[in-house]
Amino acid sequence: MAERIVCLTEETVETLYLLGQGHRIVGVTGYAIRPPQVRREKPRVGAFTSADVPKILALNPDLVLTFSDLQAPIAEALVCAGVEVHAFNQRDLAGILRMIRTLGALTGSAAAAETLARGYADRLAMIAAIPRPHRPRVWFEEWDDPLIAGIGWVAELIGIAGGENAFPELSRQPAARDRIILPDAVIPRAPRMSSSAAGAARSWCPRASPRAPAGRRSRPSATAASTRSRRR
Repeated sequence: MAERIVCLTEETVETLYLLGQGHRIVGVTGYAIRPPQVRREKPRVGAFTSADVPKILALNPDLVLTFSDLQAPIAEALVCAGVEVHAFNQRDLAGILRMIRTLGALTGSAAAAETLARGYADRLAMIAAIPRPHRPRVWFEEWDDPLIAGIGWVAELIGIAGGENAFPELSRQPAARDRIILPDAVIPRAPRMSSSAAGAARSWCPRASPRAPAGRRSRPSATAASTRSRRR
């Protein structure tokens, strides 16, 4: 069982705290902000596509948690240094729930993880069952330069919340590079609401996309395990 864990994305940090396993974390990504005490308690060892490998090694971790192909070079460097690495690759809501259960298995908290995952699934099902006479079209900006449309779990959440994803065909593309669009492509889709993860990733402050047409604009809301996209 892992006793000294480094988390290179924020969703694993928050999930481990929710499972009562925050004491196992010895290092985190600079993006980790939840729970609030994480910034005081845990040293930061990297951003998203970059990490201070010598600093990670100095923490003597027995497990490092990474995400996706974009962190593959970091994972490779750590593996070559003899560190055990688990790379998550969640792209949809089912993947997020699997991530929660896997963290439970890795930390001896499988029962708590199952309770957490089932709780999220039940809440999502309850929200999805609410009648929606009107389904506004929503543009979700995962990144602003280049302009990237939302990943699969974003599209699922939009639908569950009663909206219609402005680019459903792109949400099925797992790689961010395959969801890049030109700014002029947004307006013809006539979204009534827009939300940006790019501003949130930089400062966690509300930010409206300058490229989106007028309409309701909202800050990205928390999701299961707070999985937010940043060019993933």
